[in-house]
Amino acid sequence: MKKFFLLLLLFIATASNAQFGALSPAAEISIITIGPGSELYDKFGHSAFRIKDSLSGVDVAFNYGVYDFNTPNFYTKFAQGKLLYELRVEYYQSFYQRYVEENRWIKEQVLNLTKSEKQAISDFLWNNALPENKKYKYDFFFDNCATKIRDVLQEVLGNKLEYQDDYITEELSFRDLIQQNLQANTWGSLGIDVALGAVIDLKAKPIEYQFLPNYIYEGSSNAIIHRNNDAEPLVKSAKTVFKNTPTPPQNNFLLSPLFVLGVLGSIIILITFRDYKKNVRSRFLDLIIFFCTGLIGVFLLFLWFATDHTATANNYNLLWAFPISIVTAVVIAQKEISIIVKRYVFLLLLLLVLLTVHWISGVQVFAIGLLPLLISLAIRYLYLFKALKIKDN
Repeated sequence: MKKFFLLLLLFIATASNAQFGALSPAAEISIITIGPGSELYDKFGHSAFRIKDSLSGVDVAFNYGVYDFNTPNFYTKFAQGKLLYELRVEYYQSFYQRYVEENRWIKEQVLNLTKSEKQAISDFLWNNALPENKKYKYDFFFDNCATKIRDVLQEVLGNKLEYQDDYITEELSFRDLIQQNLQANTWGSLGIDVALGAVIDLKAKPIEYQFLPNYIYEGSSNAIIHRNNDAEPLVKSAKTVFKNTPTPPQNNFLLSPLFVLGVLGSIIILITFRDYKKNVRSRFLDLIIFFCTGLIGVFLLFLWFATDHTATANNYNLLWAFPISIVTAVVIAQKEISIIVKRYVFLLLLLLVLLTVHWISGVQVFAIGLLPLLISLAIRYLYLFKALKIKDN
C-alpha cells in the first residue's frame, strides 16, 4: 500500500507537468547525513534529502545512492564505470530504520527556506524522481549521493546560496580526504591507493570537499543565503536523530597489508640472499614475481584506459606493476635469457627509481603497506641483473 502511494505521488507529479503540488506552511526540507558503516562501500557515509509536511502527511526521503542489481551486465558496467545510479523516493521511516539497524548515526539539518524556495526544491526533486529523469552516471568524486545535495541546492537557489570556506583549515588532496574515512594499514585503504591514480593527489577546492557526506554537513552548516541585502544561514536547526553505539575497530595486525606484504618481501629477500650465497637463481620465484606484478599492471592499465572512471587515470603504480612483465614471465624462468630480457630487468630497476622520485616529489602518494614489497622487488631485480646468464649466439 505504501509503495502504491508513492507511485501515486509520482503519477500526480507527471500529470501536473512535474509539479508535485503546493506544500503546506508546515512543510520542512532537511539534509540527512548518515555516518559510516562497517563495509568498505559504507565507510564514507551517506546523504539524502527529507521532505516532511505534517499537514499533508508526507514524510519521504530522496535517496540518490541507489543502483539496481538486476541491471544487465551489472558487474561489467560497474567495473567500466558505466553503472547508472538513480534517485529513489522512499518513506522516511523505513529509510531511517535501515540505518538504525546498521548502527550508523543520523543527523538532520532543517533548511532555512522561504515557502517559494521549499516549493521549488520539492518540485525539482519530484521531477528528478520521474522514471525518465532519475538515472545518472555515478562518479565517486563529482557526481554521487553527497554532491547531488549540493548541486540541487545550487541549481534551485542559484546565486543566493553561498558556501563559505573558512571552516576548512588545511588544504587536502582527494586522496587525503578519502583516507580520513579509512583505517590505515587495511586492505581497503591499500586497494584504493593502488587502484586510483595521481589525479586524486591534486589539492581539492573547498567546494570539492563535498563529495563526502561529512563535508556536505559542514558545508551546509557554514553556508548562507542572500536575501534582500541580508545574509541568513542556510541551516535553521540541526540535531542528531539517532546516536549510534560506537564499535571498536576489529584490526588484526597479522592479517594487515604491512605484515602480510612484509612477510612476502622478507621471503623474497631471504631467497635472493640464499641464491647469492649459492650462486644460483630461483627461477620459479622470478616467474611468480613477473606474472603477478604484470597481472596487476594489466588490471591497472584497464582501469586507466578502458573504463570511464575519472580517478583511475595517471596511475604510477604501473611503475612497479609493469604490464609487460606478464609477457616476459615465462622467458625469465628459463636458465639462460637474451640480452633484451636483461635490459628489461634494468628497466624495471629504473622504473622503481622513478617511482621513488614520484613519491618523494608528491606527484603520487603510494600505499605505505607496499613499502616492504617494493624494497624486496628492488633487491631481487638488482640480483637478477647481476646473475642472469646471457644465451650464446
